[in-house]
Amino acid sequence: METLSEYKEIVELIKASGGDAFKRCFECGLCDTVCPWNRVRQFSMRKIVRQAIFGLTEIESEDIWRCTTCGRCPQQCPRDVKQIDSVVSLRRIATEYGVFPEPVKPVKSASASLVAEGNPLSEDRSKRGEWAKELSVDIFNEEMDILYFPGCYLCYDPRMKKVSRATAGILKQAQVDFGILADKENCCGESIRKAGEEELFRRLARENIKNFIDSGVKRILVSSPHCYHTFKNEYPEFMVNFEVIHITQFLLKLIQEGKIEFNKEFNKKVAYHDPCYLGRHNGIYDEPREVLRSVPGLELIELPDYRERSLCCGGGGGRIWMETPKGERFSDIRLKQAVESGAEVLVTACPYCITNFEDSRVTMEDQTEGSAIEVKEISEIIQEVL
Repeated sequence: METLSEYKEIVELIKASGGDAFKRCFECGLCDTVCPWNRVRQFSMRKIVRQAIFGLTEIESEDIWRCTTCGRCPQQCPRDVKQIDSVVSLRRIATEYGVFPEPVKPVKSASASLVAEGNPLSEDRSKRGEWAKELSVDIFNEEMDILYFPGCYLCYDPRMKKVSRATAGILKQAQVDFGILADKENCCGESIRKAGEEELFRRLARENIKNFIDSGVKRILVSSPHCYHTFKNEYPEFMVNFEVIHITQFLLKLIQEGKIEFNKEFNKKVAYHDPCYLGRHNGIYDEPREVLRSVPGLELIELPDYRERSLCCGGGGGRIWMETPKGERFSDIRLKQAVESGAEVLVTACPYCITNFEDSRVTMEDQTEGSAIEVKEISEIIQEVL
């Protein structure tokens, strides 16, 4: 396909796709100084935005797909350029034209699976609730207090099922009145929206909202910051407003109310990683740390680049489905930081972060480094000391 270089055409397309704020950019370059890509290769968000201003964007380029939507550049921008909106608008145009560079093609497979099965992993929809069978978790009904929404990875991925099971075990022990929707649950749609598939996002959102309303859902507990973000901040676009709670917030509440009691110690040095969509996008920094500090014997240490400056794992913006070559993985840098800090466990609260860190740990094990550290989700630590 030829490059879309006609000024009026590309500019109007970007505006129509939600990226109008790009025109505010005065090329100060602050976005590039904080972008995690510049730790592993040369990359310029400023260049992408400026090309858009002049209508010179090449939608065939892989660069518009590199952004992980981590939120570091909007955090720094003095002109509120909304770089993420500009990138997503360009991806919408590329998707409309069917332009997917080779490393991006897995997004097409994820989209097809979302249409057919309601998840991006090419898994059978009917098996979405199988993770919970041995735990005797009930199907949600309107008499229950909370819907637990694990999300796609926690329902299907073998590693992440350990997290959903740990979470359900904690909830049952704390006598929380909760249920799941099992095969009536769809992907929240957050990542596919950031990958440019707006209509598919809206389809998934409408189906979820209908199932929530039909089931009488009022409070939703989630393990994924991506689910948290889209239910809390994006689903209200559809004129609905559910109470959305992230598991770190809920665990702290249970601990403060005395519904969780610790019977063991966790005598290890633990480094906490702030997920982008929990921290920068939604301001949840203190709750996970307070939960960890409440665990007997646990020594919490901070990594470089923490809280508002946390280093992205590389999985946001749909990149969890794309192949990132060795040497360009942010998760490798993060894991190395954790090892060098003296931590025995790297803990976080996001399925994308866990997935990327586990991949990096395996890579590092080949270099006799990864074996020095464990990767855990916060619920796994809490379950271990109950």
